[in-house]
Amino acid sequence: MNNSMIKLKKTFIVGAAILSGFVVNAGNEDRVGSAGASHMLVNPWARSAAAGSAGIASVNGLEASFLNIAGVAFTDKTQIKFNYTNWMGSASIGLNSAGIAMKVGESSFLAISIQSMNFGDVAITTVANPEGNIGFFSPRANVFNIGYARTFSSSISGGINFKVISENIADLKATGVGIDAGIRYVTGEQDQMKFGITLRNVGPVMRYKGDGLANQVNYVGTGAIATLEQRTATYELPSLLAIGAAYDFIFNEKNKLNVAFGFTANSFSSDQFALGLDYGMTTEKMAFNLRAGYVYERGLLNVENRANALVGPTAGFSVDALVGETKNALGIEYTARFAGIFGVIHTLGATISLK
Repeated sequence: MNNSMIKLKKTFIVGAAILSGFVVNAGNEDRVGSAGASHMLVNPWARSAAAGSAGIASVNGLEASFLNIAGVAFTDKTQIKFNYTNWMGSASIGLNSAGIAMKVGESSFLAISIQSMNFGDVAITTVANPEGNIGFFSPRANVFNIGYARTFSSSISGGINFKVISENIADLKATGVGIDAGIRYVTGEQDQMKFGITLRNVGPVMRYKGDGLANQVNYVGTGAIATLEQRTATYELPSLLAIGAAYDFIFNEKNKLNVAFGFTANSFSSDQFALGLDYGMTTEKMAFNLRAGYVYERGLLNVENRANALVGPTAGFSVDALVGETKNALGIEYTARFAGIFGVIHTLGATISLK
């Protein structure tokens, strides 16, 4: 092992120690709920969401662009994904996500994805028309991601993800930018031990702007008409720091169980602990994965004062058909997340993986 690799490993260990000390003291109760763009905290991908989004250290391919961008460096060649989620169950909110991750060099990888949350049609109302009947508008919240990951050695990978956030309602729009960064360390005789650290949603404040803030007023004395524009407050992105660890129990060449643990220190919401299980079975023509997870945060078990609509458990599965000599995969995935009175949140998608 050369000196540069030794330095990288020492840097990772020191960084983990420093960030671990930070998250022990993280979480400010007074700031809970004061950020905007909370849709950036929603995992749009079925496979990683099924394991409670605990795979900070173990998720691979395009889905790593949400949990830990460093995991994109474990893309075989090219991966394409499409997922749909009925967010908040019966609330009629649709979340569409699509993207591609690909190898662009010997040790370089690129990931591009978009998430679009549609809140349905809302009736337009005004002071003169409080009952509506003058049309509809469709609020939307979009996130466009472009990420780069690189393997520095057989043990260490890292990456950075740039995102553009767009939110709009009738005559108002807010646009912002954010950055994610992550590191992943793998060790063991069969690379069965994994550790990961990521910092997500770091960026400048956002503010709504548009014609919806302008009002015409009449000056009684002069009869003049003027347009006054109201000021809006800025809001911050829901930044967070997450640390994870995972271990693969390899029973044989065709059966494996991944156990993942994640801790997320949220700047504007309660800190979370996540545990995820991913059992995989592979045959000559098919790969089957069964997943389950649980996400806990303070007050989650208090039904009356619970701050999160999600109640903790997650579950799902995926089935991949292995095609050709290179075992290219054509798969489908499903996840269920439980949201109390909102019902069950279903995520359904498809994945194409080329090797």
